Amino acid sequence: MGTVEVQATSPAVAERAPRPAPGPTGWTTRRWLSVGASAALSVLLVLGVCGAWIFAHSSAINNRLVDRSSPALITSVRLESALVNQETGIRGYGMTGRADFLTPYRDGLAQQRTAERQLTALDGDDTAAAADLAAVHRYAARWQALVAEPVATAADPVKVATERAEGGKQAFDTVRAALATQQRHLQAERVEARGDLEDARSLRNWTFLAIAAVILALTGLVFVGLRRGVTTHVDRLSAEVRLVAGGDFDHPVTESGPADLRLLARDVESMRRRLADELAFSDEAQHHLSEQTDELRRSNSELEQFAYVASHDLQEPLRKVASFCQLLERRYGAQLDDRARQYIAFAVDGANRMQGLINDLLAFSRVGRLLTDHVAVDLAALFDRTVDSLGMAIEESGTVVTHDPLPTVHGEPTQLGMLLQNLIGNAVKFRSPDRPPVVHVGARRTGESWEFSVSDNGIGIEEEYRERVFVIFQRLHTREQYTGNGIGLALCKKIVEYHGGVIGIDQEHSPGTRVVFTLPDAR
Repeated sequence: MGTVEVQATSPAVAERAPRPAPGPTGWTTRRWLSVGASAALSVLLVLGVCGAWIFAHSSAINNRLVDRSSPALITSVRLESALVNQETGIRGYGMTGRADFLTPYRDGLAQQRTAERQLTALDGDDTAAAADLAAVHRYAARWQALVAEPVATAADPVKVATERAEGGKQAFDTVRAALATQQRHLQAERVEARGDLEDARSLRNWTFLAIAAVILALTGLVFVGLRRGVTTHVDRLSAEVRLVAGGDFDHPVTESGPADLRLLARDVESMRRRLADELAFSDEAQHHLSEQTDELRRSNSELEQFAYVASHDLQEPLRKVASFCQLLERRYGAQLDDRARQYIAFAVDGANRMQGLINDLLAFSRVGRLLTDHVAVDLAALFDRTVDSLGMAIEESGTVVTHDPLPTVHGEPTQLGMLLQNLIGNAVKFRSPDRPPVVHVGARRTGESWEFSVSDNGIGIEEEYRERVFVIFQRLHTREQYTGNGIGLALCKKIVEYHGGVIGIDQEHSPGTRVVFTLPDAR
């Protein structure tokens, strides 16, 4: 049978193929995106810095209000309460002389010291607040030295209190005035801090609204920019590519958009032109291939008819030659010498061997040519039928034939029967005279196929002949040693490959021969 080869790309098409053009100039998509992303990030960075400053400023004002102004005012009120408790205690002790009136005085002293320490810590670097606290402390100390301590330590507190009542009242009024001034200043500072906090919050809210508006505007600009600068051109290019992919190879692909998209469109257009040229050449080649296929089909039909005619027309003369030679020997045997009878035997044997070669050649040519449906083949039942057909040879040779559990495979039953018969028959034929012949058919699952082996302990095959034995009409022994035409393993190879498997000789097996082949699972 002839073969047809089609060149993938003709020289004419290669010459017509468009050469790469210089790339288009201008900004690429990457550059547009890089510049746009950098600008957007710069704007966002500025907005972020502004937002961080606003947040830090608002936090500082809030911390000043929460951590200093309000606590300082509250502590000043506690200081006033402590001084009032001292004045109340001293006045009560001076009027009654009862010692239990000194308890509010002494508690007031402790509370005063605590409040002064807290105010000192809260004032920090505020010189005005420190001056107010110093004034309160100075006037309180003067009142305590003038009135409170003398009354608290006097033997006759009523007398001392009466003597110093007028001066004590004036001294404590100065304390009250200093406290009022301190609290007025602290209250004013607190009101100012609250106003600053409200202003900071308002500024923060407006700033964040502005940031949100800018982000929304940037998002819109990015969307519109990507839409107009990239996606519109990509959609247009995709639509034109889909038209070409749908079979309209004459539709040109136009360039638009950034430089890289225009370069891509140019490459696609170059590819479209090349594909169009290749398609035209392929159609022409397909036309020629169809013509040659029809010619091959007619040639195969003629060859099949020739093989059929040859198988019948060639065998008939051979049968006549053999028959008439045998008839000649029987009728004129007494008149023939030994040499003449030997020549007649040679002629009969040659005709018979020629007839066998023709039959074997026909059987070999029919594998894969006479198409039949593949079915599920039970190899266990097929093995039993094969052993029965070889029963005489097995019995005469004393061969022990065993097998593994055999599966069901997918194939043509008649050809698979020929495969087993040839392999088991060869194992029985080429047995060793030194040991009892043993033949074993093995099977194991390998993925989606089955691997089979036919092993024997016979004479084996030399390593240099393990590929040669699968060639048709190749013999390793003379016809006097072993009968046959040298077509058995070639026929097995063709049957296995027709079923989608592979066959070979296991080089590790010794003594004897192991033929390994694969067949598809019935599923």
